[in-house]
Amino acid sequence: MAIGILTGSGTYALPGFEGTGPEPVDTDWGQALVSRGTWAGVEVLHISRHGQGHPRLSNHVTHRANIAALKSLGATGVLAVTVCGAVDPDAELGSLICFDDLHFLSNRLPNGELCTFFTEPGGQGRGHWIYEGPFSPELRRALLEGAAEAGVTVRDGGCYGHVDGPRFNTRAEIRGLAACGVTAVSQTAGPETVLCGELELPYALLGFLTDYANGVKDEATPVETLLELMAASTDAFAAVLRAALPRAAAASPTPPGIVYRFDP
Repeated sequence: MAIGILTGSGTYALPGFEGTGPEPVDTDWGQALVSRGTWAGVEVLHISRHGQGHPRLSNHVTHRANIAALKSLGATGVLAVTVCGAVDPDAELGSLICFDDLHFLSNRLPNGELCTFFTEPGGQGRGHWIYEGPFSPELRRALLEGAAEAGVTVRDGGCYGHVDGPRFNTRAEIRGLAACGVTAVSQTAGPETVLCGELELPYALLGFLTDYANGVKDEATPVETLLELMAASTDAFAAVLRAALPRAAAASPTPPGIVYRFDP
């Protein structure tokens, strides 16, 4: 059984990964580039959202193809990582958060379409994803226990806020998100969470704080600091994921909630 891994800015490959790829995988939603192999003794399906050299900005990420490819290749769960901007002023830059809630009101893909696989009236498998929490408890536990084993401090819980890129947000926009209880923001994980939910593919998300979002602090985080911390995120993510993977593979995670489908 394979575990899917989704990585973002700063992590374009998994250090020590043994396998092939990235190779194209065809889906009904286009082509995804997937590396298949072994990491930390676990069968892994790795997708770099942006690709080596970052050719794909957040508005170019092919979310439906990526998640459909992981499902079709037999992933039993997905561990995702993202660098984030802190909305909580008490959060420390360079620290990690294992999210337990989601703010993604627009529910839109980068091209403006609604974020769903259910695009056709009468389509097979159509339904509503109904849940209390959007992230897999078993995979969250694997990340938290993996972090403890790796000696990396992780905040247990926080609200991930999805924002549209590629631009960053204004002070007014961040104030609105803060009022909604958002802890940190980035530009890619909202669609992944929803699409994994629709395919009943357990998903958990780990964030690394690289900067304070606009207006959170009196002085803006220097771009140089953001870039330095983005580079540092690679080792932090790798340490936690290596320790978490065996736990995730052994957990037999169940998808959060249910998808109420209208097919007989």
